Amino acid sequence: MTILDYNRVLKDLNGRTPEQLLAELAKSFTVTASAEPVRPSSSHDYGMYLAGRWYRLTIRPELVPANDPIGRLPITMLTRNLIEPLFGITDPRTDKRIDFIGGARGLAGLEARVKSGEMAVAFALYPTQMTDLMAVADAGGIMPPKSTWFEPKLADGMVNHVLD
Repeated sequence: MTILDYNRVLKDLNGRTPEQLLAELAKSFTVTASAEPVRPSSSHDYGMYLAGRWYRLTIRPELVPANDPIGRLPITMLTRNLIEPLFGITDPRTDKRIDFIGGARGLAGLEARVKSGEMAVAFALYPTQMTDLMAVADAGGIMPPKSTWFEPKLADGMVNHVLD
């Protein structure tokens, strides 16, 4: 079993232009344009597809909580430093402006949702590591919603067996 990334797509830029969003991101992230799709290489990196272009976002080190197993998860840092303050999304379970893309669909799946016009921006996350999952469990915490995507998926269904 493997834990894959569980990525995010957002329907709008919350009243911002792409240029305004990039300027605001620079407060919490180092933003670097990329000619290729960006697959995050660490828990502090994110890929972002915006206005037909990929960017690498690297969170500023002072924003990474060292002793908080939930706070240092890639999704928690993205939520606290980008999704909540810039997009006003406080409950990803119910907000219709956010959707989730399992890692099995790859970066092309993120790009396709934005290119279709259905979504405005996509974020690729580094997969939750087993050590981080265990640290949250050991601390008695609960993983944030939609923070892990497991492969292979177990088959669902019901089996009937006649007993004689």
